[in-house]
Amino acid sequence: AIQRGTQLGIEDLNAQGVEIGGRKVKLELLSEDDEANPSKATTVAQKLVDSRVVAVVGHFNSGASIPASKVYADAGIPQISPGSTNPRYTQQGYATTFRVVANDDQQGPAVASFLANTLKGRNVAIIDDSTAYGQGLAATFEATVKAAGIDVLAHEHTTDKDTDFAAILTKIKGRQPQYLFFGGIYSQAGPMAKQMKSLGLDVPLLAGDGVQTPKFIEVAGAAAEGTYASVPGLPKDKMPGGKAFLDRFQARFGKPVELFAPMGYDAVHVLVEAMRRAASSEPAKVLAELRKTRYNGVIGPIEFDERGDLKNGPITINVVKDGTWQAVETVVPAAVK
Repeated sequence: AIQRGTQLGIEDLNAQGVEIGGRKVKLELLSEDDEANPSKATTVAQKLVDSRVVAVVGHFNSGASIPASKVYADAGIPQISPGSTNPRYTQQGYATTFRVVANDDQQGPAVASFLANTLKGRNVAIIDDSTAYGQGLAATFEATVKAAGIDVLAHEHTTDKDTDFAAILTKIKGRQPQYLFFGGIYSQAGPMAKQMKSLGLDVPLLAGDGVQTPKFIEVAGAAAEGTYASVPGLPKDKMPGGKAFLDRFQARFGKPVELFAPMGYDAVHVLVEAMRRAASSEPAKVLAELRKTRYNGVIGPIEFDERGDLKNGPITINVVKDGTWQAVETVVPAAVK
C-alpha cells in the first residue's frame, strides 16, 4: 500500500511536470523490501544510498526505520516514514528523520484515554510482541492507564513470530480482566483473537495501527468482532483529500486503499515541495526546507516539529463491526488526557 501510494504520487507529479531550480526533472522510484527485519533494513538503506537516491519514503516498521535511519543520517539523506510510530525513531538527534503519522507517545495515550473515558474500563491486561513498535506502544498505553487509575492486572511478552498464545492467555484469563491490550501487528493479533474466544477469554481486544487493517479481519474471522484499534490520521473518507484519492487509487491499482497509502503519497509531495523551495535536489538543501514545511496534503495539514514529528497528528479509534473496521471517534494529541 505504501509503495503504491508513493508510486501514485510520483506518477501524478511527473504528469504535472516538475521543475527544480529552473530545470525540468523526472522523478523515479526505487523500491526495496526490508522484510520488516532490522539487519535487512540497514542493508537496504545502504543499497539506496549507494544508488544515490536524493530522498527516502520509508521504512514502514519502527524496528526497520530506527536502524536504517543511521545509514541515511550518515549519508545526509532525508527520510520520511509514512508508518513508523515508535518515538525513538525521531529522538536520536538525526537531522534527517521525519514522519507523517502521529507517534506512539500520542497513539498509546489515545487508546488509554478511550478506554478510560469512553469505555469506562476499570482494569486491563497487556501483551506486547517485544518489538520496538509493540513494546513502545504498550509502554505508553500502560503509563497512561495507570495514571488514569485503571488497574493493569498483567503485562506479558511474546514475540513477533509466535502464533500460539494459549499459555499467556490462560494466565491472563485467571486475572479476569475487562479488556486485553496487544502491542503488535495483525499477524499475531488474528490468531490471538481466535484463541481468546476458544479459551473463553471473552473480552474486547484493544490495539494500535498494526492491527487496524483488513488483514486482521481476514485472519481472525468472526473473532475480530468488537476489537478496537487506533490509527494515526483521520478516517480515510474524512481526510481532506480522501475521497478523490480513494477513487484514483482504486482506478489505478484495482484495489482499495489500505491505511498508509495516503501517507506515502503525501511524503513524496512534501519532499518535492522542499526541493522546489530549495531550487535543488541536493539533500542538505532539501533538509533545510523540510523543516519549514507547511503542506496541505491528502491526510490534512503537514508541519514538522523540531524532531521531525508530525505536529498535531490526529488519531482515530476504530472498531470491527459486522466484519468491517468502522470509525468510533477521533482525537488530537492536545485532547488526550
